[in-house]
Order: sequence, then C-alpha cells, then structure tokens
Amino acid sequence: MKTIVFIFAFIVAGSVGFAQEQKGMKLPGTKINGDTILYREIPPVFVYPRTGHKSKRFERRYWRLVQKVKKVYPYAKKANELLHEYSAKYEATQDKKLRRQYVREAEKRLFQQYGPQLKKLSVSEGRILIKLIDRETGTTSYQLIQDLKGNLSAFFWQGVARVFGNNLKAEYDPVTEDRLIEEIIFYIDAGIIK
Repeated sequence: MKTIVFIFAFIVAGSVGFAQEQKGMKLPGTKINGDTILYREIPPVFVYPRTGHKSKRFERRYWRLVQKVKKVYPYAKKANELLHEYSAKYEATQDKKLRRQYVREAEKRLFQQYGPQLKKLSVSEGRILIKLIDRETGTTSYQLIQDLKGNLSAFFWQGVARVFGNNLKAEYDPVTEDRLIEEIIFYIDAGIIK
C-alpha cells in the first residue's frame, strides 16, 4: 500500500512540476465551446512490414540492392532535373534544325560530365537506373530517346540495351515487381539509409 501511495505522490508531484514548467509557455491550440484543446501537427509516419530476411542469402541480396539503388538514385534524380531544364529550352523553339543542334550540344555536355561515371555501372545497376528514370520522369527511357532523338535512334539504343540484357521500355512498378526498390528509396529519402 505504501508503494502505491508513493507512486501516486510521485506522479502528482511530476505533473505539478510539468504544469508549472508549462505556465509561461504558450502551446498551440484551439478554443471550442470555451474549452482550449491542445493541437499540434506531427509528421506522417510510414510503416513498412519487417523485412525479416528469410535467409542469409536473401539478406545479402537485399543489401547489395541497397548499395546499387544508393549508387544510381542520384543519377535518376539529376536526369529528372535536367529533363525539365532542357525540355523548357527545347520546346521554346519550333525550328527543327535548331532543336537537333540543341539536343546534340546537350548530349555532348552530358556525355562529358556523366559519361565516364555511367560507363562504370554494372548491367544490374543500369537496369535499376532505367527503372528509376521512369519513376522520376514518368516516361520510359525509350520514349525519352524517341521524343528527343527520333525513332531510329531509340530503336538503335533499345537494341544495344537488349544485347546487355536490359530493356529501355521497362516501366517502374512500385507495388509488385519493384516494391523493394520503392522501400529502399523511401528509407533513403527519410534519412534512415545513408
């Protein structure tokens, strides 16, 4: 009985101290029918099921996938940013000759800046990059090449991709096929995976 009284006294003393501490501070709230109700927005919390790696082999594959996504995700984000930048200039002119010249210049600059790094990607990293470009831009890589360079160029690059086991027409499916990639990207964006 003494223990219960002691715990009760401790809780009351703590709450009185907390109330005094809060006395000078204004807390966000709203008044409803004369009552003040405290109100504070909290950020959303996303819950993913535990991965619960079934085996050591699956765990190793998962963490290799994490490393690959971390490597290529910045390139996909940069591709989206550059696409918006270049498409505004591209759409501004109606002259086909100027458009082709602009695309050639942009392609040359991009190959100089990113070419050596992208050539070092493995086939599986390239496959992930193709899907992430679709995720970020909302358009497949094949469609982007077709819109900017034409059908023949898109057909050629699709052939090159197919030789290496990739597909420029691959679409990103965050619900089923690419669920793990979507989860990893969420963790990267949330700062959980660095």
